[in-house]
Amino acid sequence: MSNSYFAPRLLSELRHYNKAKFAADLMAGLIVGIVALPLAIAFGIASGVSPSQGILTAIIGGFIVSALGGSRVQIGGPTGAFIVIIYGIVSDPNLGLSGLMLATMLAGIFLILLGVCHLGTIIKFIPYPIVVGFTSGIAVTIFTTQIKDLFGLTIADKMPGDFLSKWLVYFQNFDTVDWVTTAIGVLSIVIIALTPKVSKKVPGSLVAIIVMTIGVYFLNTYTDMKVLTIGDQFGEIKASIPSLQVPNLSWESVKSLFPTAMVIAVLGAIESLLSATVADGVCGDHHNSNQELIGQGVANLCTPLFGGIPCTGAIARTMTNINNGGRTPVAGIIHAAVLLVIFLVLMPLAAYIPMSCLAGVLVIVSYNMSGWRTFMQLMKNPKSDVIVLFITFLLTVIFDLTIAIEVGLLIACLLFMKRMAESTQIKVIADEIDPNDETDAEVHEEHLRIPQGVEVYEINGPYFFGIANKFEELMTAMEDHPKVRIIRMRRVPFIDSTGIHNLQNLCEMSHREGTHIVLSGVTPNVYSVLEHNGFCHLLGKDHICPNINVALERASAIVKRKID
Repeated sequence: MSNSYFAPRLLSELRHYNKAKFAADLMAGLIVGIVALPLAIAFGIASGVSPSQGILTAIIGGFIVSALGGSRVQIGGPTGAFIVIIYGIVSDPNLGLSGLMLATMLAGIFLILLGVCHLGTIIKFIPYPIVVGFTSGIAVTIFTTQIKDLFGLTIADKMPGDFLSKWLVYFQNFDTVDWVTTAIGVLSIVIIALTPKVSKKVPGSLVAIIVMTIGVYFLNTYTDMKVLTIGDQFGEIKASIPSLQVPNLSWESVKSLFPTAMVIAVLGAIESLLSATVADGVCGDHHNSNQELIGQGVANLCTPLFGGIPCTGAIARTMTNINNGGRTPVAGIIHAAVLLVIFLVLMPLAAYIPMSCLAGVLVIVSYNMSGWRTFMQLMKNPKSDVIVLFITFLLTVIFDLTIAIEVGLLIACLLFMKRMAESTQIKVIADEIDPNDETDAEVHEEHLRIPQGVEVYEINGPYFFGIANKFEELMTAMEDHPKVRIIRMRRVPFIDSTGIHNLQNLCEMSHREGTHIVLSGVTPNVYSVLEHNGFCHLLGKDHICPNINVALERASAIVKRKID
């Protein structure tokens, strides 16, 4: 599919749509809609907003992602990855819900720009240890936020925001555990874990919510026991779509929320494209990453206008869609319609859902999200990857995602540059060049003699700022003044501004010492950079040779001319 224009996948799929596809999409959409219901409620509450905001995000965001996205099976909605970020914004008295609205809309604009500028593939360059590190960190953070509701702890003061302080408060108040509430939460976890062994099509979270809600209703009505429910915490839940809201825009608020909005955009892009890629592997498709980002961006631009929270592609719901026969974006649109009907008809009943049951749902979500097996497997990788993994994980847990992603990317870039610098080799060839060293096949050619007064240096790898000084130091260490220095660059894939500056300094220094510089085997890519910079004019194009044979002949001519 072309990436050069706005082309939602829905449009191309509808050209060949038929009744058989609709029947499959209808069944998949119904099932995914039911699966998405408890997750949308749980993610909304865990994020510090109302359950209705979670469902509205799944309805509006899910519809737009399917209608405008670049994947035929992607299901959009709220996910656990955003819980930590949303909760941090909402709990900030200076930001609150208005700050969340603005940050989400800014993230939507960033995502649209990424798609329009054809940067859909750039997300793939984020190192895997960073993705695993902050995903595992988010999982631990989500689990931490659910301890109070899972065990029914009575905590008088407002819960602190940071990880360590939360656990300190939990330990200080663990004597207030409500064992009935704990039993509800643990039973919910057991039901969710065991349901797939009985039926893979029925979502365990929905079964747990229905069973536990009925049980708690009878407990609260006919006994003296009291288990906290959504209604107790949020009051009456209205089954109506809120009116359109417009954020209060100011330059100060935009500046303060810019880093957070960037994190939401990056996280949304990573999760949605990862989900779409996994889906491609299962159903044999190929999504349009740029169009997917545009669809995700429009979704995040629109959902806040109706009270929604950030949304992205959800791997679990997308896989549920595929496994139940969904093969076009129509299934995602039906999933949104099913959620809308449930929201308008059954939403008041959500008030009876016990909070400990939702905590159990999120404990399972955090476990699945933790990827602990992948985490342990990465521990066997090179130390640099392990360092990035641990730092990203710890920063996510102890501080926040914004810092974790920024520092993680910075460390990954530094380690990458260190690896690149170490992989680039510079060697000096004194007497002769063995043609057998030039290839992996024996060529049985005579050795190339290096004329007297000529030195040959070979650079093997990128010539960038990490290696330029290393080459200059080698030149200085030689402490000689040959008549000609040949620099072989056949294995230099690219050169940056520092490398060019280094070569210019070398030419000027060599000129003062009476030494000529000859370049050999310059690749077309490097040559065009040197020519554009004006270096070729400085050195002289006759001093840039296509291969070592020509370079040695040129060097011999220079030496002979100097002798004469």
